[in-house]
Amino acid sequence: MTLFLHELRHRGPEAMVRLRDARVVVCGTGALGSHLAWSLARAGVGHLRLVDRDRVEERNLSTQPWARADVGAPKAKLLAAQLYRAVGVDAEPHVVQLGEANAKKLLRGVDLVIDAFDNSASRACVQRTALALATPCLHAGLSGDGYGEVVFDPGYRVPSAAGEDVCDYALAGTFALFTATVAAELALRFLVTGEAHGAAITFGDLAVRVG
Repeated sequence: MTLFLHELRHRGPEAMVRLRDARVVVCGTGALGSHLAWSLARAGVGHLRLVDRDRVEERNLSTQPWARADVGAPKAKLLAAQLYRAVGVDAEPHVVQLGEANAKKLLRGVDLVIDAFDNSASRACVQRTALALATPCLHAGLSGDGYGEVVFDPGYRVPSAAGEDVCDYALAGTFALFTATVAAELALRFLVTGEAHGAAITFGDLAVRVG
C-alpha cells in the first residue's frame, strides 16, 4: 500500500481496501473521462474499464493527457497503458462505439458506471443500460459557457442533441480538469460509503455546489 501512502493516510485502510476491490467503467476518455480515470487510478481504484472509439487528435493535446507522439493512437488503449505504467492499475480498454448491441456487455459486472461521453445519444444509451442492469450510474458533463455537472441517476436528464457538434466547442483545459476532479472525488466517496452526491460547477467564480 506504499504506492498509495498519502491516500491511505487520508481515507484510511478500510476505504483503500474497498477502492482496491472496486470495478468501475468509464465511458468516454476525452477531456473529462481521461482525467477522471487518472484520478480514480491514483486514488487506488483497482479495476477500470475504459470505453471509447476515438483516436487522439492534435486538438486534444491542450485538454487531455496526451503527447504529440500519441496523435492517431486509440484513446482507450493509450490511457490503459498510461495507467498501468503509472500505478499498475488493471485497466481494460475497449476501442468500440457503445450502442444498443454491446452496451450490456460493456457495462456489466461493475460497481459503478461513469458516463463522460460528449454526445447525447451515447449518454442516453448508457443511462438506459445501467438502469436495466441495476448498476449505479454517474454522469459528468460540461457546457461551453463554463458550467459543469456531476449527477447520479435517477436524477440525470440527458441534454437535447439539437445543434450538437462534438468537434467544435469552447473549453478551457483547466475547467475540464476541475470538473473531472470533482466527479472523481464524488465517485470515490460513493465507492467507499455508498452515498451518492452530485455537484454543479461554475467556472467563472470557481464554485462547486454539492447536493
